Amino acid sequence: MNTRQIEYIIAVADLQNFGHAAEKCFVTQSTLSAMVSRFEDELGLIIFDRATKPISLTKDGKKILQQLRIIVKELANLSEVVNELKGELSGELRIGVIPTVAPYLLPLFLIDFIRQYPKIRFTISEITTTKIIADLENRELDIGILSTPLNNPDLKESPLYNEPFVLFDGAYHEVGNPVDVHEIDCNRLWLLDEGHCLRTQVETICDLRKKRDVKWNLDYQSGTIDTLMRFVKKNKAVTLLPFLATLDYPQNDKKYLHQLKSPLPVRTISLVVHKYFVKKSILNALMLAIQEVVHPKFENQEYDEWVVSP
Repeated sequence: MNTRQIEYIIAVADLQNFGHAAEKCFVTQSTLSAMVSRFEDELGLIIFDRATKPISLTKDGKKILQQLRIIVKELANLSEVVNELKGELSGELRIGVIPTVAPYLLPLFLIDFIRQYPKIRFTISEITTTKIIADLENRELDIGILSTPLNNPDLKESPLYNEPFVLFDGAYHEVGNPVDVHEIDCNRLWLLDEGHCLRTQVETICDLRKKRDVKWNLDYQSGTIDTLMRFVKKNKAVTLLPFLATLDYPQNDKKYLHQLKSPLPVRTISLVVHKYFVKKSILNALMLAIQEVVHPKFENQEYDEWVVSP
């Protein structure tokens, strides 16, 4: 068994064709086919069903391929460990960020941060919590930026900051004392789509399932905060927003924002990695870069906190 054989097998599995796999690996089809057959002989198992079109994995082959992909990832991790020991930061860093964080956090630090590490290729994806967790578990992502706690034994969480929720009331009235969450009219409350952890958190804060009027005939769900805000404002509805989402609001729109009463509901935003994640230096650098720009945003706020789980 050698790494080249593993490369060939994964290529055939991905492309479902020996000829296309050979082109991808820059070898002749006969060479690739012979190497794959030799690997199967060494194992005493058949990985590919060559009678099907396209070529498919056998039952044993599916299990073997899963393990081979893990081996490839661990070899890549070994290279990262070596680079860490040499003090070199290079390679690829794949980061997933939930949609209710990405548009408001990333512009605060990302461009300056990546310029400091020209040898690292950054891939940033804006994806849901469920997808980030799955990709971290499968080692398809290196780092997730999302709301925690997740209580997942395979993942390690490093809290970045606690972000308070703010009430946006499209029916403008003078800003007065902080609003009690129990006084929010749930029949005017509009939410994001299912699948957003922010939706779940708002439902928890407002105890929505118990309080919403069954006679209410509109349940509007939006995919983005920006779209949600347009409808909330137009229809004089209400919603809860994460604090960072309100920083760039025009002055005229800030009159709709109201602080909530203590204990103030907050969400914990964390860096999340697989428990076997090895790129510790870049993780620590990323944490410091985020905290340096975000923590000053909360400096003048003093309140008791209620951390709402995602």
